[in-house]
Amino acid sequence: MQLDDLLNHSSEWLKGTGPNSDVVISSRIRLARNLDKAVFPHWANKKQGECTLQIIQEAVLKANYLKKTIIFKLADLDSVDKQFLVERHLMSFEHAQKPNSKAIAIDSEEIISIMINEEDHLRIQVMQSGFNLFEAWNIINRIDDNLVSELNFAFSTDWGYLTACPTNTGTGMRGSVMLHLPALVMTRQIERVLAAVAKLSFATRGLYGEGTQAAGNFFQISNQISLGFSEDENISNINGLIRQIIEQEHQARGALFSKNRPALEDRINRSLGILKTARIISSQETIELLSMVRLGCDIGILREMSRRTINELFLVTQPAHLQKIEKKKLSPEERDAKRAEIIRNRLGI
Repeated sequence: MQLDDLLNHSSEWLKGTGPNSDVVISSRIRLARNLDKAVFPHWANKKQGECTLQIIQEAVLKANYLKKTIIFKLADLDSVDKQFLVERHLMSFEHAQKPNSKAIAIDSEEIISIMINEEDHLRIQVMQSGFNLFEAWNIINRIDDNLVSELNFAFSTDWGYLTACPTNTGTGMRGSVMLHLPALVMTRQIERVLAAVAKLSFATRGLYGEGTQAAGNFFQISNQISLGFSEDENISNINGLIRQIIEQEHQARGALFSKNRPALEDRINRSLGILKTARIISSQETIELLSMVRLGCDIGILREMSRRTINELFLVTQPAHLQKIEKKKLSPEERDAKRAEIIRNRLGI
C-alpha cells in the first residue's frame, strides 16, 4: 500500500454505516502507551527518539494483528502528505510537527492507526463507523495484547499506565464520538447541551480534535478522565451521554420538520443548489452547506442523495486532498475552483 492508494479508499469514519449513523459519524478508541525506562518523546534527544522508533517499528511488524499495516516515517513525507493524513483523521496535527524520529502505522482499511513518538511513544487508535465504541474497544484491546507480548510498557500498580500528560494516566484510554448536530444548533439548544457535557467532565472539540472549533455542526465528545475507571466503565459512561444527545438531536429534528417544514426544505435545497452550481467555493462554506445536505438526506427530504457520497465530499474537498488529486500544490484560489469542480462532478452536474 502506498499513501496515494488511500485516495481511492473510503475512510472508515465516512462510510455512513453502523448504529445511529444519521447522527453519529464515527466512534474512536485511543490508547496511550510508553516504553518502560524510556524518555518521553518531548524530552528525548535525537538518538533516544530514533532508538524508541526502531524498537516500536520492530514490534509492530511482529504483531500478528498488525500484519496489514504499513509504516510511514514522517521525515519521508512532505507537508501535503502529512496534512493529508491529518485530514483523514489518521494522525493528529501535533504529530505532523517536527517529524524527526516519528512514524505512523496504518492498516489498509483505515480502521487502525498508530502514531509513534507523538506525545507518548505510542498513540494507538481504532475507528468505527457509527455509534460503535465497544467494537472499537474489542479491536484495540487485541492490538494492545499483541504489543504487550513484544514491548514492556511503563506501568505502575498504583497509577496504571504512565503517560506524558497526567490526564491520560490510568487506563491511558480516550473514547470519542463524532456527532453531527445541525438541529440542536439551528434550534439554539447546543450551548445548553455542551454546558451539560462539560459539567460531566467530558471534552468537546471540533472536526479535527484538540484545538479546533466546531465546523459544519460537527462535534467530538470524549472522556477527560482515565484514572480511577476501567475501560468498560469509561465506555459505558460515554455511551450513556451520547445516547442522550442522540435523542435530543432526534427531537430537535422532529420539531424542525413538523413546525417549519417549508423553511427547512428551502434551506436544505438552497444548500444543495449552491453546491451543484458554484464555480468557486471555500472549505468552510463547503462544510456548512454539506452539513445541511446531509441533514436533508438523513431526515428524508433528499431521498436521492447518498449519505456516503456526502460524507466523502467532506474529505476530498479538504486542501491536502485536492492537491493529492491534482498531484501538485495549489494556491488557495486554485483549490476553491477545484473544490467546486469536484463537488459538481460528484453530485452529477
